[in-house]
Amino acid sequence: MSAARAGTPVPVPAGYRVGGWTVERPLGSGAFATVYAARRTEPSPEGASAAELPARAALKFLPTGTHTPRQLWHLRDLAERETALLRRLRSPHLIRLYETLTVDDPDTPGLDGATVLVLEEAERSLHSLLAGGTPPPAGPALLTQVCEGLRQLHTAGWVHGDLKPGNVLLMRDGTARLGDFSTASELDGTHAYSPAFATPDYTPPELLWSEVGARGTRIRPTSDIWAFGVLAHTVLTGAHPLPGGTPNARRDAAVRYARGEEELRLSPELPPAWRDIIGDCLRPTHEERAAHDAASLLRRATRAAAGRAPRFTRLRRSRRAGPWAAGRLATAAGAAALAVTLGLVMLRDAPSAEAAQGYERCPAGHACFFTERDGQGEMCAWYDDETDWQTGIIVCDWGRESAPRSAVNNGYAGDPLDEVRFFDDAGYQRPLGCLRTGERANLPGDTTVRSLKWAPDC
Repeated sequence: MSAARAGTPVPVPAGYRVGGWTVERPLGSGAFATVYAARRTEPSPEGASAAELPARAALKFLPTGTHTPRQLWHLRDLAERETALLRRLRSPHLIRLYETLTVDDPDTPGLDGATVLVLEEAERSLHSLLAGGTPPPAGPALLTQVCEGLRQLHTAGWVHGDLKPGNVLLMRDGTARLGDFSTASELDGTHAYSPAFATPDYTPPELLWSEVGARGTRIRPTSDIWAFGVLAHTVLTGAHPLPGGTPNARRDAAVRYARGEEELRLSPELPPAWRDIIGDCLRPTHEERAAHDAASLLRRATRAAAGRAPRFTRLRRSRRAGPWAAGRLATAAGAAALAVTLGLVMLRDAPSAEAAQGYERCPAGHACFFTERDGQGEMCAWYDDETDWQTGIIVCDWGRESAPRSAVNNGYAGDPLDEVRFFDDAGYQRPLGCLRTGERANLPGDTTVRSLKWAPDC
């Protein structure tokens, strides 16, 4: 074994084994946790089969060893927040949780009892991509995916609370995932309660001087909207939208801006559509930002990204037609390049164009409907609830004129919401049927589906 890395919150030596995993190297550290690259060397003793686990993963260690009782309570709270969120939500744009482990190692007090989250391994973070100072060509598409992840969180009643480049993870296929949900909070009425720390550069003005109560800092979804505005400006221009050479200076500028003493200085390089989006995200008060939720921002960001990449709309529609459609639009080499630039439509779990046949075209974690029996014809696929096929974020065009003839539930087995109910109206009032996990079914030709909802059981 090599020595543990010094200066990390949770030093773990290379070669250390936990569950069925062997630690290789550190990937990054936060205030309370350290993440390590790891390889799977045996099935998990907790019961997850080898088929359910990838060959590689990222292990996030949250310590519970040599700390005061108050620190231990805080660390347990962080672990429980992240675990609760990732077990309840599914999305191609939220990092995936495979399993949760507890270290049993009395001979190593600093690790004994630590909680370990086994997460999807990313290629790098958006923070590292921006380190060169030059705005990345894939920036608009990545921002659209970040916004889609926020929409998923907010629709489910959660607030991220610490959106920043370091918490946007980039996968090998070029797609983006939101990560680090240790400060994420579930809404309780109009507010959520987050641990009393955040990243000043991405914190809205009203929270910079807010009081911290017994339950933490009161936050709302509009805090994520502010953070997205700062993130988008940074990604598209390489610069922060408020002046100052240090986080403290920019924090003071944000306070002055909220008081009407400082102006935003949006870059002249921003295209008009993005300038409007970022300006709305960075309104100085919660009330002004509340008019622009994540769903509306996603629609606007998708249009803005289409302006930077003419073929984005065609490929975006092909996601509904199945991964095979991308093969008709570009050569294999061209599709690979587009997957990096327009990662929104290229799902990591989707089968290849050559291998996909019938029901097998349905990406993992999705419910799919087809225009013909036995999974043939055109396809529409959803990983989330869809209140109306006709007016959703991505519309199922053929659903306007023809009814689906077959369907499959390719959701993740064991997910709390892993079964799919579908309805013939926009709003879940008239149920038509339900698909259990893994179930495939041919439907009557007159079954007009208009909405679907993920549920705990049929």
